[in-house]
Formats: sequence, structure tokens, C-alpha cells
Amino acid sequence: MKINRSGSAVWSGGLKDGKGTISTQSGALAAHPYGFATRFEGVPGSNPEELIAAAHASCFTMALSKILGEAGFTAEKMESNAVVTLEKQDDGFAITASKLTLKATIAGIDDDRFQELAANAKANCPVSKLLNADISLDAELLG
Repeated sequence: MKINRSGSAVWSGGLKDGKGTISTQSGALAAHPYGFATRFEGVPGSNPEELIAAAHASCFTMALSKILGEAGFTAEKMESNAVVTLEKQDDGFAITASKLTLKATIAGIDDDRFQELAANAKANCPVSKLLNADISLDAELLG
């Protein structure tokens, strides 16, 4: 099976004074603004790194749901977050890390098994496989 999804960007102007928009195939983002200030100066608005973080958190969580199901568990609730790090390097900027954080409520699983399955999802979700970055995970089993 092969699935293609698309996103697009439009940009006008120079790097610092230019303006752009980001759109997704689903319409979740439709000509959503982004620019230098939203990426590098903390101005509200979108940027590529937050989109990668959302993609990583959602992919990891879905992968863990699948892995849990195969092991006979179903999560009552999982809340995942990813923090993607963009760093200046000698040859420009690079995404160097993605830190996943998970809080999960899953009946009948012990922490050792939970940590094992979460680590499997972290290593094997498609977005983790895509990123050329240090990927870490802090997983907490609640209640």
C-alpha cells in the first residue's frame, strides 16, 4: 500500500520581510500565514517546526495505539507532545531533536511493559523514521 499526502507553501518577498502561507491537502490549514518572525522571533503564527512536532506527536500516538492493541491493551487516554529543536550550525540551521512526552492511562499494563511498548512506538513510527535527529521519550503511565 502506498499513500500520498500533500502540503503546500506560497512565499513572496525576501527572507526577513517576506510573507508566506501554508496549506494542507485536508484543509486543516488553508493559506495559514507564516514568516521569518513566526519561525525565528517568537511572533504568533505557524512554522515548519511546529508542524513537524504535531506530525511526530500524532504519528507516535497512533503507532503506540496499534502496538498496544497487538499486545492486548487499549488506552483509555494518551496525551502526547513533541518539542522539535531547530539549531544554528556551521552550515545553516538543522532540526537536531524531537522530544516526545507522553502521559497515558491504560488499564492492566505494568510500567515495564508500557515503557517497552512506548519505546517501540518511538523507534518505529513513520515520522521517527523520517527524522534525522535525536529522538527522546519521557513516558508516564498514569493511575
